[in-house]
Amino acid sequence: PRFVALTSTNHAKLYGLEKKGRVAIGCDADIAIWDPAITRTIRHADLHDGADYSPYEGIEITGWPVTVVLGGKVMLRDGALEGTKADGAYVSRSLSSLTAGKAF
Repeated sequence: PRFVALTSTNHAKLYGLEKKGRVAIGCDADIAIWDPAITRTIRHADLHDGADYSPYEGIEITGWPVTVVLGGKVMLRDGALEGTKADGAYVSRSLSSLTAGKAF
């Protein structure tokens, strides 16, 4: 439970993503299966995102997602991308109750 809170639930709350960060009725069915034993060096080419760089490039880490399920569909299996951008959808966010009205 603490790993999920630190990597998913708390971030969803902070960014105002009400249907993310937990498995519950009415929430998105997005799940990442994580292998905590994998050790690797982050390479931007492995991240499957729309950016042209990663500030984490070259950092050695332990733990890596091996399967990602988006809305019930497998998008990543054993590091191979199976889904497309068309499988996803824009998720609008609300103001987070954790940060709304607070000065930083």
